[in-house]
Amino acid sequence: MQPALLGELLALLMFLCTLVAVLAGYPVAFTLAGTALLFAWAGHGLGVFDPALLTGLASRYFGTMVNEVLVAVPLFVFMGVMLERSRLAETLLTTMGELFGSLRGGLGISVVLVGALLAASTGIVGATVVTMGLLSLPAMARAGYDPKLSAGIICASGTLGQIIPPSTVLIFMGDMLQGANQTAQLALGNFAPEPVSVGQLFAGALLPGLLLAGLYVGWVVVQAVVNPAACPALPLDAADRRRLPRKVLLALAPPLLLILAVLGSILAGIASPTESASVGAVGAMALAAANRRLDLEVLRQVMRSTLTISSMVFVILMGASVFSLVFRGLGGERIVEDVLSAMPGGKWGALLLVMALMFVLGFFLDTFEIIFIVVPITAPVLIRLGVDPLWLGVMMGVNLQTSFLTPPFGFALFYLRGVAGRLVSTLDIYRGVLPFVGIQVLCVGLLMAVPSLGTWLPERLFAAGPVALQPDGEELRRPTPAGPVEPRSQEFENLFGPDGRASSRQPPGQPWGPEFEDLFSTGRPPGP
Repeated sequence: MQPALLGELLALLMFLCTLVAVLAGYPVAFTLAGTALLFAWAGHGLGVFDPALLTGLASRYFGTMVNEVLVAVPLFVFMGVMLERSRLAETLLTTMGELFGSLRGGLGISVVLVGALLAASTGIVGATVVTMGLLSLPAMARAGYDPKLSAGIICASGTLGQIIPPSTVLIFMGDMLQGANQTAQLALGNFAPEPVSVGQLFAGALLPGLLLAGLYVGWVVVQAVVNPAACPALPLDAADRRRLPRKVLLALAPPLLLILAVLGSILAGIASPTESASVGAVGAMALAAANRRLDLEVLRQVMRSTLTISSMVFVILMGASVFSLVFRGLGGERIVEDVLSAMPGGKWGALLLVMALMFVLGFFLDTFEIIFIVVPITAPVLIRLGVDPLWLGVMMGVNLQTSFLTPPFGFALFYLRGVAGRLVSTLDIYRGVLPFVGIQVLCVGLLMAVPSLGTWLPERLFAAGPVALQPDGEELRRPTPAGPVEPRSQEFENLFGPDGRASSRQPPGQPWGPEFEDLFSTGRPPGP
């Protein structure tokens, strides 16, 4: 068997063995690294893998540790955990429930809106699902809501933190797409590619995230019309109505100010994601102090939770780096490129295949595990096929959100199951999230049909970002300068004559040829 073919078969077998080991319950980070090292050893023994490639791991790890963008991850995690301790979610849920509770489905709508506000404030899915499960699930049960609808609304709303910025998933996605875009553009001969920043990805994901929240609200409204008994209205007395405007103002002001400080500074170009994350962490501490929930014990708990979550994510990233390096060293990238390039429909067929693969993996793997495995392998190929990297990142972000809802291993389902008690059964949770999984698939389809949903806002906010589509809607291209563009080397062509000596030609408006003539002498010393 030819060495190239043998290496590709080993790469494919390594991918399958990794999935089997993860499904068997082994820790993901160590499974990725351990399986990759075993296959690297086997590939070296068969003469299809160069172990010298593993020496690049040190530079990869060091590059991750000194990456300023990734510093935003523990800061945003700290902000989210601190806000959980400040009882911001509790105040929001209570107030919004009173505001919309008098409408059929109003309590469900309030849960979706609070989920969107918490997503833009924290971006921590686990904390949001657990908090809303503890607070809103008993209230919805007392109001007579269908347990399936209640579970679906809580789980789906809690996962909005994965797509509505600031999101830790989008931070890693932006960093990885930046590297994938550079790799793809260098392969295409573009040695000065335009960057793909985390701020651009935040801007691109904002409208799809709000659209998804709007679709959730629409589904609750449909249920209120079609099946009123599933989401009845709540009575509200006259005294509560009089106090409601002040309560709404006091409840909405803190999260909106925090969103303005964090997300607004990023989108306005005032601060980088890392700088705004530090502002958000300080703001979360201020809110906790204002609610008299900040002391040394709370700070210790928040710091420990931040350390645990951040360490888990970065250990998975390290293991995925080993996996990606060995996969490419065995020639697995050639398999991916051949398969995607051979798909009918060109880049659209390849994009559909990758989206379907990520959706299926979401049934078994966590979001971070999927992006660390799939994005480095498939993104460079898709970009070379003509897919815009920013739009691709937004598409993947919306698609990956389903991994928190899809049975049997959706983490949002486990979070709610842990706090639901006897209020709702496991089967009701699984059945309740299925319509919302369909809504997320619909949102991916809308984003694919109307790419400007993910590119319009970055176009307006970032001059260097991707621009509008062509009139036919088929290609996502960067702006090109008006008129012909000459190679850089031609700018200096008047410095040299045909024989390589300094030229005395002086084109109009460019009298710089003689200034360099003394640099190229034929024996006489330079100077006057």
